[in-house]
Amino acid sequence: MAAIWAGIDAGKTHHHCVAIDESGHRLLSRRVTNDEPELLELLTDVLALGNEVTWGIDLADGGAALAISILLNHDQPVNYISGRAIHRASESYRGEGKTDAKDAAVIADQVRIRRDLHPIRTGDETVIDLKILTGRRIDLVVDRTRTVNRLRAQLTGIFPGLERTLDLTNKGPLTLLTGYQTPAAIRRLGAKRLETWLRNRKVLRADQLSATAVEAAERQHTSLPGEKLTAQMVHTLAKEVMALNEQVAELDKLIEARFRDHQHFEVITSMPGLGIILGAEFLAATGGDMAVFGTPDRLAGFGGVAPVPRDSGKISGNLRRPQRYNRRLQRVLYTSALFSIRRSEESRRFYDRKRAEGKRHTQAVLALARRRVNVLWALLRDGRCYELTPPTALAA
Repeated sequence: MAAIWAGIDAGKTHHHCVAIDESGHRLLSRRVTNDEPELLELLTDVLALGNEVTWGIDLADGGAALAISILLNHDQPVNYISGRAIHRASESYRGEGKTDAKDAAVIADQVRIRRDLHPIRTGDETVIDLKILTGRRIDLVVDRTRTVNRLRAQLTGIFPGLERTLDLTNKGPLTLLTGYQTPAAIRRLGAKRLETWLRNRKVLRADQLSATAVEAAERQHTSLPGEKLTAQMVHTLAKEVMALNEQVAELDKLIEARFRDHQHFEVITSMPGLGIILGAEFLAATGGDMAVFGTPDRLAGFGGVAPVPRDSGKISGNLRRPQRYNRRLQRVLYTSALFSIRRSEESRRFYDRKRAEGKRHTQAVLALARRRVNVLWALLRDGRCYELTPPTALAA
């Protein structure tokens, strides 16, 4: 019995599997339904072809979750290869056509010849939960941003002075807009009664908000076309933003509670700039197992904060931003570095030094993020929290 390599081109309803031997000869090609009995039957048939099977798949979750779980539960090695890599590799194979069978064959052959593919491992339940929760939070935040933008556009159409002065991400201004949206309505109510109305709804600094609204209303006495219907839209959108704020707040509580159960909670949150949400997103993006990456350099490359060379011929030393990286992890690394500039003197000094060297703001923050990857890697490796003075320096 010889070694076998099997590639799965995963889909939502069906997968296509191709198995090849060490010479690349196709031993099996089958389309199977994304259903447990058929996947188990496929596994049995592939295992009958050889005593050592290595699997490759082009999805790491979603529609491929059932297939991956079945393979891992049967102690099968599974490697992930991205769709972009498959597309580029396909250009070196004969024929221009694209089919699921060809993609599966390319996956199997790439798994056979490559040694740098990312192995898929059984996930930590805490990390899986955080991935689900943070993914949902990102969706809600995007929805909230979109709704706030629509709210601003509608309010600008009837009351631009008020739109300029309000922060429509806060509860107070949103509460105001659920009751009063036009200059005339605010003028009729007056500052005192508006302040009382806001206080009854537990709005902080109601006096300041009412004074601001009345002042804006006094500066506009013109009623604009479509004001009545637009005011109703403003009322509806304000309520939607408030509802989204409540959903995000509830998710934040769930994320924090789940994140605290993870063994690296204290280590990750000890890093300046990495709080509850960003720390949870770091775990969700990386899986929490640094051994998968091998080195901090690979982690930095995966997160898109390490420049890649672009040399050719006599030209050397050219560096550019990578094109292939995890966007979600890069946002975590970049945002946490940005926050750390305001909260850590060391980060501020490093940033200022890079700026003095002539780097732009974004370049300096990315350089800081790259440096912080090394620090976080060492902390997770050693299982210790961040300190301004490392223990080795104290011992010296």
